[in-house]
Amino acid sequence: MARERGGFSSRMGFILAAAGSAVGLGNLVAFPVMASKNGGAAFLLVYLFFVAVICYPVMMAEVAMGRNTQRNPVGAFAKLSDGSRLWHGVGMLAILTPFMIAVFYSVITVWLLVYLRELLGGGLSMLAEDASFGEIVARPSTFAYLVFLLVLVFVILLGGVKGGIERLARVLMPTLAVMLLALTVFVLTLDNASVGIAYYLVPDFSRMNLAVVNGALAQAFFSLSLGMGILLTYGSYFSREDSIPGSTRMVAVADTGIAFFAGLLILPAIFAFDPNTNTDDLSTSSVGLIFSFLPKIFLSMEAAVGYFGASAAATVFFTLVFFAALTSLVSIIEIPISCWIDEFDISRRKAILVQAALMAVFTIPATMSLGISEFFTNFTSYGGVSKSFFDLVSDVFYETILPLVGFTVCIFCAWRWKLSGLTDELEVGDPNYRGSRLHRYVDFSLGTIIPAVLLVVFLSTVYQIYF
Repeated sequence: MARERGGFSSRMGFILAAAGSAVGLGNLVAFPVMASKNGGAAFLLVYLFFVAVICYPVMMAEVAMGRNTQRNPVGAFAKLSDGSRLWHGVGMLAILTPFMIAVFYSVITVWLLVYLRELLGGGLSMLAEDASFGEIVARPSTFAYLVFLLVLVFVILLGGVKGGIERLARVLMPTLAVMLLALTVFVLTLDNASVGIAYYLVPDFSRMNLAVVNGALAQAFFSLSLGMGILLTYGSYFSREDSIPGSTRMVAVADTGIAFFAGLLILPAIFAFDPNTNTDDLSTSSVGLIFSFLPKIFLSMEAAVGYFGASAAATVFFTLVFFAALTSLVSIIEIPISCWIDEFDISRRKAILVQAALMAVFTIPATMSLGISEFFTNFTSYGGVSKSFFDLVSDVFYETILPLVGFTVCIFCAWRWKLSGLTDELEVGDPNYRGSRLHRYVDFSLGTIIPAVLLVVFLSTVYQIYF
């Protein structure tokens, strides 16, 4: 007998949960810096173009596959391909990818917890020192924070789709938006904030090149949780009475809105306290900027608002980033849990225990990869660079495989499931979809332009990282 899978209580529940999965470190930190380094508003326009033209159809396709089959990625690919081994393997890749990304994300979220603890203890000045990050991530005490984080995440997941994931999103997403808006308003009132606004919003098309365009697409694709199986799995919990095109459009708008306002926060904050900042010196790495650069920026607020005020602002920001990381982490870990429930017909509690054990096996070496263990710190090398176990997980699964999975989704929907099947599913809950301009564009692009672009991104990423 099939297990009760659960589902979202409403369309808004789905939108908030899907937006929660999408909003993460890339939105809050990497996006503003990439925009500032790559033409400001020019980058923003290219990013918005890719969200609308490339990412939106893929979002609809993933959700449609999930809702049609009521299964996880493995089950969805298998059912729609009549049990094809090839597509079953693709489904397995779409399960392995979020599992390993959850390992990478868990370690970063642990660091956020450590920073929050230091900030609450008045340690902003210590965090602003150059050597602090390297010292903190090499502490054996990080394992205590890891245990706390995993217990918190799996307790939330025990609540199920409606009582755990949706409830978390309904609380944290509005809270995150309010905190981001309040912090942005505060920063925009500071002297010299206009310099950062200019860097962010004044277009500089001279900086645009093929590498920047590739980066904009990669950022748009990753920030919307595409290729991770999240939207496919969430689609399996989505009501057949609601519109997939309309709901995914709202998710894209919410995700892009958070990224835009994060830019209005980060860049003016940087320039408010150092108008001579060279944006070319800013790291495009979310990790590098959050943990090494931003504590210095918050400490520089001391002259204007005092040490307590600067510490309070830093605490609010790191809490904001922690909320974003937590909602993403819960969403990512739900994907393999859904697979264990569907494919092995076990209870949610047993599936969570299995996933918790597997997470521990991989997150422990990943946590040890930045100085605690020499073996995991210098785990391998490629592209002429020594890499830790943490780097390997990030490069292979977060940077490389996502566009490949997105490519396979497009090819599958266009050529295996057939566009007619996709159209039938998208018409459910949205009778005006069939025959619309959106319908005609999706039918044209999903099997031609979009997979070609994603394949180029995949090959370009492989070349840049490994060769």
